[in-house]
Amino acid sequence: MEDPVKIMRLKLRNDSETPRKLSVTYYAEWVIGVQRQSNASFISSEWDEEAKILTAQNRYQEIFREATPFLGIFPERSEGEDQEVSWTSDQLGFIGRNGSVLQPAALSRARLDKQTGVHYASCGAVQRKLTLQPGEETEVILLLGCGTSRKHAAELAGRYAIASRCDEAWQETSSYWAETLGQIVVDTPSQETNILLNGWLLYQSLACRMWARTAFYQAGGAFGFRDQLQDSLAILHTRPELTRKQILLSASHQYEEGDVQHWWHEETSRGIRTLFSDDLLWLPYTVSRYIEHTGDATILDELVPYITSDTLREGEHERYEETIRSSHSGTVYEHCVRAVEKALSRIGEHGLPHIGVGDWNDGMNLVGDEGRGESVWLGWFLCEVLRRLEPLSVSRGERDRDEKYLLERDKLADAIHEHGWDGQWYRRAFTDGGTWLGSLYNEECRIDAIAQSWSVISGAAPEDRALQAMQSFDRELVDREMSVVRLLTPPFDRTEPSPGYIQGYPPGIRENGAQYTHGVIWSIVAWSKLGRGDKAFELFRMLNPINHTRTDREVRTYYGEPYVMAADVYTAEPHQGHAGWTWYTGASSWMYQSGIEWILGIRKLGDKLYLNPCVPSDWPGFKVAYRFGETRYLLDFKREHNEGAPFDLEAGPEAYIELEDQGGEHAVSIKLT
Repeated sequence: MEDPVKIMRLKLRNDSETPRKLSVTYYAEWVIGVQRQSNASFISSEWDEEAKILTAQNRYQEIFREATPFLGIFPERSEGEDQEVSWTSDQLGFIGRNGSVLQPAALSRARLDKQTGVHYASCGAVQRKLTLQPGEETEVILLLGCGTSRKHAAELAGRYAIASRCDEAWQETSSYWAETLGQIVVDTPSQETNILLNGWLLYQSLACRMWARTAFYQAGGAFGFRDQLQDSLAILHTRPELTRKQILLSASHQYEEGDVQHWWHEETSRGIRTLFSDDLLWLPYTVSRYIEHTGDATILDELVPYITSDTLREGEHERYEETIRSSHSGTVYEHCVRAVEKALSRIGEHGLPHIGVGDWNDGMNLVGDEGRGESVWLGWFLCEVLRRLEPLSVSRGERDRDEKYLLERDKLADAIHEHGWDGQWYRRAFTDGGTWLGSLYNEECRIDAIAQSWSVISGAAPEDRALQAMQSFDRELVDREMSVVRLLTPPFDRTEPSPGYIQGYPPGIRENGAQYTHGVIWSIVAWSKLGRGDKAFELFRMLNPINHTRTDREVRTYYGEPYVMAADVYTAEPHQGHAGWTWYTGASSWMYQSGIEWILGIRKLGDKLYLNPCVPSDWPGFKVAYRFGETRYLLDFKREHNEGAPFDLEAGPEAYIELEDQGGEHAVSIKLT
């Protein structure tokens, strides 16, 4: 689980009546830096004869100079011809002039050329010779890993070159994921929903987003303040201790003034201070959600240090700098209060929060970079954060603060109703230049999804307007023919002044009028809160990647993996329906939350499990197996019960069961209304 090694096990059997001579070759292209092209000529390779591995290093990079990627092939037997091993780090020699990895020139030769050192284009390739007698079966272990040094690389190779240790590692890893992903198991009439909720979304959120923080399309590795806090919400049911850990880590990247680092690298102790307006509010939001779920209010008293630096100068929008610990610390509660107070100090002329160099939508970085632009969406989000902070203030005896936040929430809601309502939906933002975005009168960005969904989620909009806003969202942004949900429409193209780098994307690509999945998932939550199960599940099905990959034609159109969420799906010709990057997206966490907590209605509050589904009207029922400690609760939701078998309770906003860890299984029958 902890070691950075990829293990591949190749089993071979000779079913013929004659001996077979084989060669097994493993090939990799080293990056060892930010970009392969710029680092290739600085990579030096070396063959470790004792460990039987090919190693590489880039001693010219600023950090990780001793890091040592390696690869090796280890047959079950190590005598005779099976000892013959060859290698190369010369990519040109391996591929061949005008060749390709589909038919490398090196595989037409008897062995690799054993070239190491520095090459213009470096690679790693190792080859082993094998001989199998008739009926003989053998196993070959292939390793690709990275040690902190050459010595560590050799230790890792020696550890995992043994089949029994590979067996142990497989069992350890399998057991961890089985336990982690098996906390909640659902059985609904929708098989594609079951596949996504029973493992894949959680795996994507934890393995890719929280741990790796990288993927094929974006190899970053940084912690994003708002990103990993939101990701951690998906694992509250199964690994709440990791959510707690993320809260404490994020709080330790808050400045004394209350703002936070937008992102940072732990390895370099450097991060970026910005004028993004929403980052800091995800801390109190996540703390509230954590306490609500676990009942663990002790986190509020955890002492966490602040960080310190000079505040951004006038006209300075961001600064990449060293992370310096302040001599001052505060409780997590005080960190939350500083975040809210900082947000309340940034209110514009319409009574709405300043958008700064972007709110949730980073691409709108020029809407308010001069300090006057305001965000309607951020107003809704701040309303929700203030609502959530109220019980925390009361529990700590801070009545004055409680009353202040209630008053501020009311003022915000009133300002949004007065200035944010456009007649059929809510506007998105007010620009530095004095114009609205997300208005019926805009030729571009006439309507934006998140300003509508959060009017419902925050509970701060009048019911009639919230419903009308969502109906407008459904009419304007849901494209049932293409099976996508746009973040906004029409896309930006020639808006002056430019709203930011969002306009740098072609219309219909990424945030600029495509389906930006993270944001549109909030519409599922909104429809569920409005009690519209058919609408909520229709969107869930549209966003489910499995439903975009059911046929050869769909696969050729969509291009993305069927088992992980895509960050975006294009709406622009000729790329309509084409997935953008996959894996590294906050969509996985919110898709899981929307499915489990809002559509299926399984929400844990302390030691109570609330049961308030909002499922499609044509579902006869569904089942959920919920593990609490050593106890499994088997929840059976039905619209009709069998004769002689009455329901234990009726689903609804106030319906719950008390969770007690008594071991064994407990069956509960719930009536769907």
